[in-house]
Amino acid sequence: MSRKNKDQNVKGRITVSGNMPRPGQRQPAIIRITQPKRFNIDTADFMSAVKAAENVDYAQRSKLYDLYTDILLDAHLSSVIEKRKNAVLCSAIKFQRDGISDDSINEQIQSPWFYRCVADILDARFWGFSLMQFFKNGEWIDYDLIPRKHVEPVRRQILKYQTDIQGTSWDEFTDLLFVKSGTDLGLLAKAAPWVIYKRNTTADWAQFSEVFGMPIQEYIYDTDDEEARTRALQDANSIGSLATFIHGKDTELQLREAGNKTGSADVYERLVERCNSEISKLILGNTLTTESSEKGTQALGSVHKKVEDNVAKADREYVLNVLNYDMTDIFSHMGIDTSGGKFCFPEKKDVDPNTEMSVLTQLHTTFSLPIDDDYLYEKFGIEKPKDYDRQKQRQEEDRKIRQQTMMQPKEDEDKGQTSNLKSQTSKLKDRFRSFFVKAPKDGAHLDW
Repeated sequence: MSRKNKDQNVKGRITVSGNMPRPGQRQPAIIRITQPKRFNIDTADFMSAVKAAENVDYAQRSKLYDLYTDILLDAHLSSVIEKRKNAVLCSAIKFQRDGISDDSINEQIQSPWFYRCVADILDARFWGFSLMQFFKNGEWIDYDLIPRKHVEPVRRQILKYQTDIQGTSWDEFTDLLFVKSGTDLGLLAKAAPWVIYKRNTTADWAQFSEVFGMPIQEYIYDTDDEEARTRALQDANSIGSLATFIHGKDTELQLREAGNKTGSADVYERLVERCNSEISKLILGNTLTTESSEKGTQALGSVHKKVEDNVAKADREYVLNVLNYDMTDIFSHMGIDTSGGKFCFPEKKDVDPNTEMSVLTQLHTTFSLPIDDDYLYEKFGIEKPKDYDRQKQRQEEDRKIRQQTMMQPKEDEDKGQTSNLKSQTSKLKDRFRSFFVKAPKDGAHLDW
């Protein structure tokens, strides 16, 4: 690629950096990013961020997306999101025309950029939207995800600073793909309160465990003996992290414990479990595929698994709609012709091999249906031998020999049965002849 073509590709790129230019950056940054604000968030911060994002005239989403970035550090929330996304990312996508795969396009979509693209398309359901700028990187397609804090999706503007009210219209760019979710603020807006409750509850639980789960050191010294007090302080500091109470003989410490410390601990645990279950139901549509339950049964688990499969199916349809409709102009701009074809997820039936073998056997024996050998090799993943034709011919010859061998005893048996029948018939006739006396030639004479 010539230097001129490279400059043409770089022109129009939305560059991103902080206050200091990034290595290799030639153009001034269109977007100046800042680090997200993390931790020390409560429900008041959440409500303030939601109100700012839903402002009709001057919407500000930077606080809300900082909060999203923070709550994604929660292990349970991040794991269920990855589980939902992996159900789609682990399924192969093919481009077909009239049912035939197009290898030139499939080579592009099997590259790493396409895997990232599908993941960012799915993230639009959690964040509310995704804005991507595509460009050619040699023979391959690539893209940049525009920082969401610097995008105003309602007025379709790109903000230089996250606190700006006005920005540059993204309609001036022809290589942008805007993917929006069915909800304005995404699923993370519904998950945020549960993560905040869980985080604060876990902090209180940890404090409860520290106070009531560890013994307290008590040092008593004479009130007027400063040297004894100093030695007590030195001993307390050298022992460890246990709570320490150092007092004179005329003072006393009393801890007012809860009536049932075990019951108090269960309150924290039950609230944390409720928060996790609500997050699982929000993201996956169920709870039994991620957590065990005392009331869970195999039948109930199967029902929950079907619900999760339906969620994954809806996500796959969502991705296909973006690829087959919203991205057609992008592919055309990148020099890829997708007219007359479509992206699809090849369906794979999850059938047990033993069950499938039994079905094929019954079809062949009961209904005498011929089954192609190549189909069997491909179906069960067996490598076809190189001398397949020679082995097949040998099997056919052996089959004919076995048939002839089986027919010969049958013919001999039939001959033996015919001879035996004739012999029995002859003996029966002789018995009849011996029973009746042969009549005299001149007739019998009567004695009266």
